[in-house]
Amino acid sequence: MTRQLAAPKTTVALAPRPAGPAAATPGAAPLPVPPGAVSAGAASSDTASTDTASAAAASPGAAALSTAGLVTVLLGAFLPMLDFFIVNVALPTIDHDLAAGPAVLELVAAGYGIAFAVLLVLGGRLGDNFGRRRLFVVGAAAFALTSLACGLAPGAWSLVAARAAQGASAALLIPQVLGTITAATHGARRGRALSVYGAVGGISVVIGQVLGGMLVAADLFGTGWRSVFLLNVPFALLALVLAVRYVPESRAPKAARVDVPGTVLLTAALLSLLLPLMEGRAAGWPLWSWLLLALFPVFATAFAVVEYRAERRGDTPLVPPSLLRIPEMRRGLGIALPYFGGFGGFMFVVAVALQQGLHLGPVAAGWALVPMAVGYFAASLSGPRLIGRFGSRVLTAGAVVQALGLTTLALTVLADWAHFSPLRMAPGVALAGIGQGLIGTPLFRVVLSKVPAERAGVGSGVLATSQQASLALGVATLGTLYLALAPGLGMDRALALVLGIQLLGSFTIFYLTTRLPRSIG
Repeated sequence: MTRQLAAPKTTVALAPRPAGPAAATPGAAPLPVPPGAVSAGAASSDTASTDTASAAAASPGAAALSTAGLVTVLLGAFLPMLDFFIVNVALPTIDHDLAAGPAVLELVAAGYGIAFAVLLVLGGRLGDNFGRRRLFVVGAAAFALTSLACGLAPGAWSLVAARAAQGASAALLIPQVLGTITAATHGARRGRALSVYGAVGGISVVIGQVLGGMLVAADLFGTGWRSVFLLNVPFALLALVLAVRYVPESRAPKAARVDVPGTVLLTAALLSLLLPLMEGRAAGWPLWSWLLLALFPVFATAFAVVEYRAERRGDTPLVPPSLLRIPEMRRGLGIALPYFGGFGGFMFVVAVALQQGLHLGPVAAGWALVPMAVGYFAASLSGPRLIGRFGSRVLTAGAVVQALGLTTLALTVLADWAHFSPLRMAPGVALAGIGQGLIGTPLFRVVLSKVPAERAGVGSGVLATSQQASLALGVATLGTLYLALAPGLGMDRALALVLGIQLLGSFTIFYLTTRLPRSIG
């Protein structure tokens, strides 16, 4: 059981889980992928002097975000992203040391993601109200403390509780990063900042996978798996200290009361969707999992009604319906669903195939996806220049390149599975990575481009929550399909079929991107 669990868990660590996957065994549940794994960015023709001046005016009372400030908030974003990946390779060792068992072990991984997802929008609202730098500092301190609690956990259930608290602290931290960038930068400077943000999310995939395997194997000072949590502590404290010095404060001009009914209903809706998707397979799909899934549309509808009525009364809802009426946000979120869903499913099934089909170890499986990370990183960095010249057509081109990569990989799988190897899969995954980077680079910019600065935190939280839910949904659907078909069809044909389904998602993205305005503001 430990060996079987190791493959999937490590597997998931590969997903940019900027929703990551789950165990590769039929009873395993998909692990969530962190927000931010995908890049964002855009450019404009503004001059550097105009950018600097307008950045200061991006949010009432907000100073421009300096390079040191950008590095600081990116460090704060990198740690929660990394933690999705780095912990998965340690799960088999945790199982051995704490006698956790498969179900509890799933909660160690999924507890982080569930708390992360359900509190993201609330974290963005709190930043809008009380100050994004202040919440960033609080989130960094909480992340350091909860990471320490994870590293010192004496038993399996105390580790589960500490991981859930760690996910809650990440939900305070992440929205402040995009919120600060949106509020304290403008024009081409904002585009470059968002592009680097996306690149950081991309490289966290490989770094988390490889570093986690190396730390567990090294057993530093006899800490074993605990080092993957303890590593967070000094870096989170460093981000806290730097934030006080370099990150400008920004907030909404008028503080709004926390929308308690909306918060409760959104939490209930997300829990009713994510909890059965992440834990249902591990528990054998019991009755409670189906009841929760049936309640999801009820909670979602009630949430929409409550938010609509609150805004009509003049209150400030958790997710203002008027925010979703912004065409760029609505259309961008429409692209996000097939993009993130397909991406999460892709990373899961490819990683399972690498470890169970090719019998690669954790570190080797991570290195096999380096060509994808390199392609993604390069596309993220070149994104602002391309967007400044070609606008939203960059997303359209990205959908085409991603489709070519998926087709190449599927043909390679079907041609000679017996000799399939990381080297042979490199062209396909590299093309897929380039295409994904070209889509993800402007996607954040499209969604957030018309969001008012005073709603930057809430807009960022909505986007991150949508990303998280889409990734989890993709892993649950495509991952379950793959695991169900592999025993009968064989790993090669099951993998090719899943790649074909994701190819349909690329066609959907292609069509939706042609409906976007050519210029990205």
